[in-house]
Amino acid sequence: MTNIVKLSQWDALLVESLRKGHGWSDDEIIAKVKAGVDLPADDSIFQFNYSDLAAFAEKEPETFEAAVRSGYQIKYNTVRGIRSWIWVAFGDEPQLELEAGQEAVTAQLTPEQLERVKTALSFGWSIEPVEGAADSYRIEPIQR
Repeated sequence: MTNIVKLSQWDALLVESLRKGHGWSDDEIIAKVKAGVDLPADDSIFQFNYSDLAAFAEKEPETFEAAVRSGYQIKYNTVRGIRSWIWVAFGDEPQLELEAGQEAVTAQLTPEQLERVKTALSFGWSIEPVEGAADSYRIEPIQR
């Protein structure tokens, strides 16, 4: 069994924005990012700079390709980063709760999306169904 590849939260957002936002296939992501050409300009609120991802792909090509093709786990998540990742990866903006001691992200997820979130989340987060809200999940830190 191979170990799951770990990506920074930012690199994961960059990959997902190319996949979902630009509709690139895994092969397109790998080829274009490794070549460092035809990388889009980003005018979203995130202001993604894909040259950062190209630099990572050049430095760690096997890790980059494995992450794109086989999936990844984010090394360290923040509550805002989880919200952003779900928004970029699935196109739906989840609810963010920032009250001290209650920080969490609540999102409606299909079963497939839920599995992707479970795989991608870094260690230290729990995902629980929201009572009375079908397909809605609360993602929060295990320790505060």
